[in-house]
This record gives sequence, C-alpha cells and structure tokens, in this order.
Amino acid sequence: MIKEKHADVAVIGGSLGGCAAALAAASMGRTIIMTEETEWIGGQLTSQGVPPDEHSWIETHGCTRRYRQFREGVRDYYRNHFPLTKAAHDNPLLNPGNGNVSPLCHEPRTALAVLLQMLAPYIHSGQVAILTQHVPLQAEMAGDRIVSVTARSSATGDNTVIAASCFLDATECGDLLPLAGAEYVTGSESKADTGEPHAIDGPAQPLDMQAFTYCFAMDYREGENHTISRPESYSFWRDFKPSFWPDRLLSWAGVRPSTLEPVRYNLFPGEPGLSYWKGFSLFTYRRLIDASLFRPGTYESDISLVNWPQNDYFLGPIIDVDDETRNRHLKMAKELSLSLLYWMQTEAPRPDGKAGYPGLRLRKDVFDTEDGLAKYPYVRESRRIQAEFTVLEQHIAKHSRPDGKAASFADSVGIGYYHIDLHPSSGNRSYIDFASLPFQIPLGSLLPIRLENLLPACKNIGTTHITNGGYRLHPVEWSIGEAAGLLAVFSLDRDVSPREVRNRQALLEDFQALLVRQGIDLSWPS
Repeated sequence: MIKEKHADVAVIGGSLGGCAAALAAASMGRTIIMTEETEWIGGQLTSQGVPPDEHSWIETHGCTRRYRQFREGVRDYYRNHFPLTKAAHDNPLLNPGNGNVSPLCHEPRTALAVLLQMLAPYIHSGQVAILTQHVPLQAEMAGDRIVSVTARSSATGDNTVIAASCFLDATECGDLLPLAGAEYVTGSESKADTGEPHAIDGPAQPLDMQAFTYCFAMDYREGENHTISRPESYSFWRDFKPSFWPDRLLSWAGVRPSTLEPVRYNLFPGEPGLSYWKGFSLFTYRRLIDASLFRPGTYESDISLVNWPQNDYFLGPIIDVDDETRNRHLKMAKELSLSLLYWMQTEAPRPDGKAGYPGLRLRKDVFDTEDGLAKYPYVRESRRIQAEFTVLEQHIAKHSRPDGKAASFADSVGIGYYHIDLHPSSGNRSYIDFASLPFQIPLGSLLPIRLENLLPACKNIGTTHITNGGYRLHPVEWSIGEAAGLLAVFSLDRDVSPREVRNRQALLEDFQALLVRQGIDLSWPS
C-alpha cells in the first residue's frame, strides 16, 4: 500500500537534532512530518541510550532555551513521577544518575517521555505527525529541489510518500543525502585538502570513520548469578588486541585519549587502578540511576550505561558499504558488547584475586529489546554535506588560535562547545583528543553547495572528520537542529532559499534576530 502525506517541512529522521528542528518549526506555525527508523524518537538520548555529553558551563551558558527546557523537563519528570529523597527532590541541579560524564545522567525512557511532552501540543493539534519505524527509501527530485521522499514502514511494509516544501536530513548517518544526490563527504579528509594539523597524510580515506557502539544497561546484584549465554564470537573478542592498544580490548587496560598513555580502569569506585580523576570508575562513568537518590525499594541497585572504550567497534564502517557488509559489522558490534558483558561476568580480574562479576545483570527493560542492547548503535560520525562553508580544525582548536578565541563567524546561528574527541576509527587509528575553544555554528555549514531545499539537522553539517569530534555531542546537535528548523520556516515565510538568507545581509540580520528571540545565543559571553 502507498500512502501520501503533505507538510510544510519534512524532517527525515527523529534524531535529537530532528526533534529540536520539529519543535522549532512547529513553534512558528508550520506543519511538520517527522520520520524515525526505530520506535523511539530522540536518537543519542533514547534509542542509543547515551546520557548527554555536556560542557562545564551547561547550567548557565552554551545551549538554547529549548534545550534548557528539555533539561529541566528531565529533572521535573523525576520530581513529579518518582519517590526521590527530600534532598534529591529539592536539589535544583538534580542528577538522577550522578554519572561522571554529565550533570544530568538519566534513563533513555525519561528522555523519550520529555521529548514527547514537549511535542505533545503540536501532535494533538495535528500540526506535527511522527512516523516511527519508517526508513527513507528514495527521493523524487526536480532539478536541485526535493519534491518528495518515500519512506517504508518496517512494521507493515507500507510506503508513504512525503511531499514538503523543505526537507531536513536528521538521520543518524545522513541517509537522505545519497537519496537526494547531494554532494557529501565521509571519513577522513587529507591534510593536503584541509590543512588541518591532525588530518591524515596522503589521500583522503572515505571509509575511515569513528567507532560506533551498541550500548547496553546493567546493574549489579552481589551474590547473584546473571551470566548471559556465551556470545557466538566470544573467543574472537576475548583474544582481540588492537595494534594501538596496550592489552586485549576486553581487559581493564586502556589509554588516556589526550596522551595515549596506558591506563587501567576501575569497574567500581574504590578499586585499585589508574583513574582519570578522583573517584572515577567505569560503572559510575555513565551511570543512569543512582539508587541512593530514591526512597528505599524504588530501584534494586544503581543502573549503568555501558558505552566504554571496550565496546567501541572500529573494524569497519556501516556507511556507504553494501548491505551484507553493513549487517556483518552491526552483528559483530552487538557481539562485541555482549562479549564485554560476558567477559566481565566470567573472566574479568577482580581486586580480591577472583575472576568475574556474575552479579552484573543485563537490563533488557531499559531499552525494551530482546537482546538487551540499545535499539540503534551510537553513531559518532555521519555523512557530512559538502557545504558552502566547512568548519576546520584551524577555526576552533586551542593550539591553532593564538588569541585564545575560536574563529568568529558573522553568519552564526548558534554556539556550542566540546573538546575535539575522536574515538578509534575503522582506519585502525587510535584516539584523537585535544582542546578546542567555545565555538559558533556558522550558517554556511548548514547549506549544501547545490541543493536548494535540503538542510542538515544533526551531525551531517559542513564539518570535517576532525571538527565533527567537537560538533557531534548532544547540546550542539540540538542547536544545529533548532537552527535548521527555524531556517526552513524563515525561508518559506519570506519565499526565499536558505542560501539567500546567508547571502543577503538584510535577510541574515532578520533571521539572526529571530534566533535571538527564540532563545538562541549567537556568540559566547566574553
């Protein structure tokens, strides 16, 4: 069966940036259709399960008003629906998981609930329609414009033809770009092409992409045995030692990303080992729930999200490869995560001289999946548009900016910050990790070099393999999506192309004024 749907703006992909884009566009009175490949919208925060990686100023600066509303919505969700202790309930900076990675670690279902609450007024009015379990198949083109996108329901097999005036690619891998014939880049650019100090020597390597990860949640029940079945490829992963790693991948050994010096990880707080900072442990690193913040009996134990160096999969990419190769890498990545859990349950060295923590329990209910893994892999690197302007290492790296400030962009549509953080890649390369400076998001990085009604809305903007490492995290992806959603509506309201908004000063000033009214900072405070 073929269905047809029409909207002002089509958001293809329900990533975190896609949700921000839909919210922003709907707030301007336009109709929106948003598709999503999984059952859950929200991307990094939900179907992938990753607590938000945020910079140290996030409570006061460096995010949009709507992202701040989302963050407070998460805290209020726990206050309103969970029996917190009085101290936790009254804490204005409540962090339900007390994880090291963020001042707001929480369960993926909570993020989903809050996103749906924020979208609820527009959904109930009929202004926003969300098509979950829909995968984009093809795009109908008329010259340099997208006319419609066909998406197939993985639940029913039916196709839906989505017609719109503007299309946003908010998929995790930039899947709309090849369907629309957009010019795009993947993998690692050459130093000869970008001049970036950390780019690779020699020719570009389009298939050299950052590791992706199948996350999972677990808790710990001392004295109990929750050992899973031995994964099919466990022997391979148990013995696997990357050439750039100090020991086998399934071990407590690792490297400090910024220096590549060997370190040893602690599983639980207080165990002996070399930690990144005082009190660091893998279990508390991305902890989703700190049971001590809730009244007795609410949670049986803490719940931790496993997105660790040991389950980063970098043996091959899942973008721009044939289906057989993609499915093989996805399966192997799942096997890696399950092998990590099995190794921890059965063979992992303990400080008491014993082996294994059988009390580690896979929490399948956290993601509501049969295998207990996240609904979608955590994808760090997408296809990236060939943009009118590309952000380079030289624009934001601390070592490239003698004045201590990132490059200033007159066409700024938002701000963000994260250090340059690249995980091991499918090119068999280790971490790249160094300091950046608080940066802006230039409008030029949201504009494809040719297509007129396509905009990127998440990790697919005009960055490089290097600068994607700073622009890919949660608050920045949200800011990109929000700016893209508002740009789509502004362009439709003025009957101009997004490209004209950047290239005509009066339009640019009007658009930037709209962004400011919407609660988006265009520059960092000095």
